[in-house]
Amino acid sequence: MKQMDKMIIYQVFPRWFGNLKSPLVKNGSVRENGVGKFSAFSPTALAKIKELGTTHIWYTGVIEHATQTDYSAYQIRKDHPDVVKGKAGSPYAIKDYYDIDPDLAEKVPNRMKEFEALVKRTHDAGMKVIIDFVPNHVAREYYSDARMSYVEDLGQHDDTTKGFDRNNNFYYIPGCPLHLSFAEAHGDYDYSEFPAKVTGNDCFNPCPGKNDWYETVKLNYGVDYVNGRIGHFNPVPGTWTKMLDILLYWADKGVDGFRCDMAEMVPVEFWNWVIPKVKEKHAVVFIAEVYNPAEYRNYIFNGHFDYLYDKVGLYDTVRAVMCNQAAANTISYCWQSLEGIQSHMLNFLENHDEQRIASYFFAGDHRPGIPGMIVSAMMNTNPVMIYSGQE
Repeated sequence: MKQMDKMIIYQVFPRWFGNLKSPLVKNGSVRENGVGKFSAFSPTALAKIKELGTTHIWYTGVIEHATQTDYSAYQIRKDHPDVVKGKAGSPYAIKDYYDIDPDLAEKVPNRMKEFEALVKRTHDAGMKVIIDFVPNHVAREYYSDARMSYVEDLGQHDDTTKGFDRNNNFYYIPGCPLHLSFAEAHGDYDYSEFPAKVTGNDCFNPCPGKNDWYETVKLNYGVDYVNGRIGHFNPVPGTWTKMLDILLYWADKGVDGFRCDMAEMVPVEFWNWVIPKVKEKHAVVFIAEVYNPAEYRNYIFNGHFDYLYDKVGLYDTVRAVMCNQAAANTISYCWQSLEGIQSHMLNFLENHDEQRIASYFFAGDHRPGIPGMIVSAMMNTNPVMIYSGQE
């Protein structure tokens, strides 16, 4: 039987895939709770993932992000606990775009070589590699110690007296210090930031709340949000060229695709410019996290994305049917509304942002996931994603 030409993505967090530590300690350290390593993806493990029909593995959270684990002995700057969520930190608070999360390496100094070896093993197993590209925001204390000497660091030459400047990499709130009212007191070690940078979820306030993305700062792509969201894209803003260099850096290492976090929070003009430039040199796939259906065609045809999440359409509808909150015939409206772009949609029933099917937040039982996944996988020839453990 000839295999259907269909992209099947297997999403997995390396930090828990190979972690056999048990029992776990609440708020425990890496030593107490353990952490998975790239080495867990052995040829045998990869062969089993391949048996699922997998064509691409999305290794989630591999780029270095802010953490409360101290790696200063390896010349990695220590992060302030006030601006790190949890002990491990968020994989979407990137601390160094040019480095690998040291948690995932058997030997911290060899972390990049171990990632490169993982890419090779994945390719040898007949699959391609996808990683996250997080373009909208970075960790509050972003600093690249692994960048090449010719690379200018983000914010290195920003004019912090201006709230907005086309050449700044960040947005600022001049004259105002950052205030985290919920932060624990550390005496002289309290986190200090002046002037306050704008928080990643578009919080233009020096006092973000604990439900804001307070551990991140928003990147400036040339949009003046204060004066009517005016775009200043000509000449090309400095952030654009820095992001292009980052994408090419990882593509040069053999990465075959990027899942672009919160892509719709970045102007489509940037994607229109950057994706063709990357594809001139590498045959990589770009997948966008976009939740506004009114923008789907804009990000596909003007932004040049290969695929978009079908979250608010198919996922939400199938989930409602599985939970007896909607009739099965509502599924028909999903593919009808996507006339002309169905081939560009990525279907899924689980990912790291959604609850597990069997949890009481969702269906409370794994069995509805069987017909639900059949619908998601067979709706069309467009890609489908499996979340590690869902199988």
